Amino acid sequence: MNLAHGHFTASPDAESILDLLDTAVIQLDHEGRISMLNAAAEHCLRAGRERAESLRLSDIPFVPLELLKALEQPLETGSPLRLHELVFPGGSYDCTIQQDGRGTMLLELHDLEWELKRSRLQQRELQTGLLELLSRNLGHEIRNPLGGIRGAAQMLAAELDAPELADLARLIMREVDRLDELTQSFGQPQLAQQPVDLYPLLDEVLDLLDVEFSRKADIVRDFDPSIPPITGDAAAIRQVLLNLLRNAYQSNASRIVVRTRIEHGGALLQLRPSSLLRIDIIDNGEGVPESLRNLLFLPMVTGKRDGTGLGLAVSQQIAAAHGGLLTYEPVEHEPHNGSCFSFYLALGKPDAACAAGAAT
Repeated sequence: MNLAHGHFTASPDAESILDLLDTAVIQLDHEGRISMLNAAAEHCLRAGRERAESLRLSDIPFVPLELLKALEQPLETGSPLRLHELVFPGGSYDCTIQQDGRGTMLLELHDLEWELKRSRLQQRELQTGLLELLSRNLGHEIRNPLGGIRGAAQMLAAELDAPELADLARLIMREVDRLDELTQSFGQPQLAQQPVDLYPLLDEVLDLLDVEFSRKADIVRDFDPSIPPITGDAAAIRQVLLNLLRNAYQSNASRIVVRTRIEHGGALLQLRPSSLLRIDIIDNGEGVPESLRNLLFLPMVTGKRDGTGLGLAVSQQIAAAHGGLLTYEPVEHEPHNGSCFSFYLALGKPDAACAAGAAT
């Protein structure tokens, strides 16, 4: 069967083949009624073929108005019409509309989910690369004066007669050594790979922030109880969760939803297909200014007066080192526009190549 030319009547064998496609395919007869749709189209429309076939597309709930208007216009045979980023119940799709000489129309709908994920992964690589560049340059600029401070403190400790003053000089040396160690490790997380039980970790973080912010937000735990232990660094994952939840509290949210789910088919996050753990932090706070949304995970970008602009950048790097990803979406709430931060983690040990890529 040729999808580009001729008529589009599909044999039973062809229909079974169409059901294997990721592309959603919908055929409309000359009266504009659905005469055929494949499994991907059922997902796109969120409607079973038994219910949808013989209906007009306008009878299906939530079909984009832009598409319905395009179908009302006459199309030239052999000249496809393309529509972009149409929002269906099953997600966002690009649509190609073709018509044969008998008035039959074929709609091909290409799911944009993977394109969106690929774009986010490219952004993640840029973000983590910039953080590494910052850590190298900043480390060089900081470690030089630290060396001078330590040398001066060492000389003072040797010259001072008063034991108390000599102890203070040695304290300066120890703190300088600690800062030097932190500077060397900044932006280059060394992660353990151990089983991590997620829910005690989440409860610990939520209880800590509940006390820190005097219980000023209602916490909704929307947890999937079937999620198994994950492999990773508990301290690093805890740091990411603290950053995301603290941001939600600081946005003056009165309600914060912590939701966990399993997603299947995370091949873009690793070299092999896998399942992903998704942790959503959803708040009804003041949201993120539109001017910052595309820059959120870059180092030194912050909308807070006293913020450093490193929390989300470091969190993105930790996610990447676990073979995962951090994403942001605005959420419509009244009277504010809230936020949804999603923390994706691989279920199972991240591929070595993926972890190495996050560290370079």
